[in-house]
Amino acid sequence: MTLKINRSELLSAAAETGIETESAAALWANLERGQAGQSRFDTVHVLYYFGALISILGMGLLGASQWDSLSGLGIVGLGLAYAAIFVGVAEWLRAREGRVTAPVGLLVSMAVSLTPVVVYGIQREFGLWAFEDPGEYRDFDSWIRSGWFVMELATIVTASLALAIYRFPFLTAPIAFVLWYMSMDLTPILYPEAEWAWEERQLVSVWFGLAVLVVAYVVDLRFKRDFAFWLYLSGLLAFWGGLSSMDSGSELAKFGYFIINLGLIADGVFLRRRTFMVFGAFGVIGYVGYLSYEHFEDQILFTLALGVIGIAIVALGVLISRNQQRLNAWTDSVIPDWLQRFRPEHV
Repeated sequence: MTLKINRSELLSAAAETGIETESAAALWANLERGQAGQSRFDTVHVLYYFGALISILGMGLLGASQWDSLSGLGIVGLGLAYAAIFVGVAEWLRAREGRVTAPVGLLVSMAVSLTPVVVYGIQREFGLWAFEDPGEYRDFDSWIRSGWFVMELATIVTASLALAIYRFPFLTAPIAFVLWYMSMDLTPILYPEAEWAWEERQLVSVWFGLAVLVVAYVVDLRFKRDFAFWLYLSGLLAFWGGLSSMDSGSELAKFGYFIINLGLIADGVFLRRRTFMVFGAFGVIGYVGYLSYEHFEDQILFTLALGVIGIAIVALGVLISRNQQRLNAWTDSVIPDWLQRFRPEHV
């Protein structure tokens, strides 16, 4: 069972059970340090993350046209100046608090998000395009081009270094974000022909997504803190998005898609990850919708059955929500011991 408890409640419970106040206070301090930097869904943390996202969007997506108005060196200088301010304030806060708090990690994330801007400025100034000139920076979020690859790779390296220093889980978000973009920009690199079809893009997205999911799983096993959430999300977007966009006239292939999505739901149960369940559920619903429109369009009983199934799914969700602890205990008892060691430890 998960309990919400504050410091005074812990000290009071300790006194009633004969535990010394000093020991209880030391225990609270240890728990507090363990929670440092972890996300919490309260007003203060929502404001932290909302402010950081506004800044990242403003300097990246929404401010893209403003970057293009500067010279290459101007982009580099301004981008580095912003990043230095963010890191400087983050280091001041870390020295003041003695640990990496949410504001510290988010400020570092904001600095990391400027990496593609700075790299673009360097490439623009000196013409250092590894594959092709991608055009203006404002097109970074709109067009799939091989010229963005170096910017994406540099962002992954920078975010990884920052993650090694600050150990803040949200720093995996920039990695996941550019990995998703990279899965699309790899297509013109792997298929350099002048005309490449959507089929190649879909295949690259599926296989790249699977690779990211494998990396996320390894990270999930390695660390008790949740450094894998954004990687899972990125991998699922690439894998499930590519798979779902594929078109096949084969009923067997469509049924295979249905089975794969059932597998995603099972993976979600095994890994304790709701994101897998959500993507899998959307896939299952899509397949059922396909059946209803293509094969049972005029069957009133099938429509009624779909309504009943929908209500049953909602009821199942309520039942699971109310019995989550029992379900987790049952799942743990069903999965054999040799397989348990392959499950991430955190919940």
